[in-house]
Amino acid sequence: MVLGIFGSASASAVEEDIASIIAKSEKAAYYAGGDGKSMARMIIVDSQGRKQMRQFTILRKDVLDNEGTETGDQKMLVFFSRPTEVKGTVFRVEKRTNINTDDDRWLYLPSLDLVKRIAAGDKRTSFVGSHFFYEDVSGRAVSEDNFTMQNTTDTHYVLRATPKNVGSVEFSHYIVEIDKQTYLPTLINFFKGDDNYRRVEAVSVETVQGYPMVVRSKVSDLASGGYTLMEFRGIQYDIALPDSVFSERSLRVPPREFVE
Repeated sequence: MVLGIFGSASASAVEEDIASIIAKSEKAAYYAGGDGKSMARMIIVDSQGRKQMRQFTILRKDVLDNEGTETGDQKMLVFFSRPTEVKGTVFRVEKRTNINTDDDRWLYLPSLDLVKRIAAGDKRTSFVGSHFFYEDVSGRAVSEDNFTMQNTTDTHYVLRATPKNVGSVEFSHYIVEIDKQTYLPTLINFFKGDDNYRRVEAVSVETVQGYPMVVRSKVSDLASGGYTLMEFRGIQYDIALPDSVFSERSLRVPPREFVE
């Protein structure tokens, strides 16, 4: 099992190595810089090849404690600009690393002037009609899963993850491939038993301000054949976003200096 990968290392040393890998991977994927901004576009393709588009701006900021140390918690806002039917829609997240505390997620619907709270049980449902889930966008905390090393290659660590709370997700386990150089997860296959029904993959990676990041990603529904491509541009890190930006007020009155 795992020991064969790390030679004669003790079980505790193996666990430390796995913990280090997944911690670095989570930081690379979701915590580059202290805050950040990017513009994104999703192309949604259904099983019959019909396409839809979504365009939006993402603002993200890591939460610090009173001593200025990162807590692992995070705030995020997603402002939709196109097409017309979703313009003005805003997705707001307060992400928490404590496994006993659910993340808070809200969706502002401008046509109804309604702030809709997204239940914890809905985090693995479609994000605005795409094949991405709400949890894909804000990130799944690694503390929610147990990891074991399945394999290593010259370029990747291959880990198997099983959920600690099996009743909170639709999958039985997933296999994630983590790049040894960047620690970015480049391929994730989700399973229900032996059925590989969903895939998340990094299509293109670039370095921005010294941070490797996925600039093009794809989520595929392997059962239906539909998929969604997401592309990022205008990426900026460490732009000193004020805490006031991440308030409920920004749902109705977006901070134009950061969104436009």
